[in-house]
Amino acid sequence: MTVDLHVREAGAGLPLVMLHAFPLSSAMWLEQRNSLGEQARVITPDQRGFGGSPLGWDQPSLDQVADDVAAMLDRLAVDRAVLGGLSMGGYAVMAFLRRHPDRVRALVLADTKAGADTPEAAANRERIADRLHDEGTSTVLVDEVLPSLLGATTVRDRPLVAGRVKGLVEAAPPAAAAWAQRAMAVRPDSLDTLRATDVPALVLWGEEDALASRADVDAMVEALPQGRLEVLAGSGHLTAVEVPADFDAAVGAFLTTLA
Repeated sequence: MTVDLHVREAGAGLPLVMLHAFPLSSAMWLEQRNSLGEQARVITPDQRGFGGSPLGWDQPSLDQVADDVAAMLDRLAVDRAVLGGLSMGGYAVMAFLRRHPDRVRALVLADTKAGADTPEAAANRERIADRLHDEGTSTVLVDEVLPSLLGATTVRDRPLVAGRVKGLVEAAPPAAAAWAQRAMAVRPDSLDTLRATDVPALVLWGEEDALASRADVDAMVEALPQGRLEVLAGSGHLTAVEVPADFDAAVGAFLTTLA
């Protein structure tokens, strides 16, 4: 059963839906709403349980997240959109492609990967989910997830960005974070889904990303019939937050090609 997602949006024109990273919220897209809102209708939902969205009672599944987004598009009277996502948001985009491919005008996949979790990675997600459930706090996210989100350049040179990201991680509702970890742990491999997706696709990657490797993003670009890669220097996993000007310039140029 779908839930009504809380949405922040800005601008008008070509709909651009951006799905946020784990364990953040649509607050991470502030710069994108301000910048890209000058050329598109930027729609940034809080995925279920995060920000202002309810968690619901469904079993953890990215398919459920995809259906939430489709229901949101119905509510906003949007037939087709450019669909983008960063990290967990990218996983949700690929689930959307499996379930609602006719509603995708183009793709923006940032700092994500198409492969399923290894058994070890899935077990680690379950361990973190258990701690979130048992402790009822975001401590495990700050201790174990936060350090891998930012690149060395941001940690060294952008203390305000690092502080902002820490605040967003600390604000993550434990129940929502546990649900999302379990949903990501059981996601399938999506390379075949990308191979069947013949729409324009931009893949973005921070060269200091410790979570999605260059091999991961190269595999997505190779699978996508119309995929191309843009590497962003001086950034780790959260390119949209760490180097927003570079991120927005790349996405803005891509949107121009769709006009």
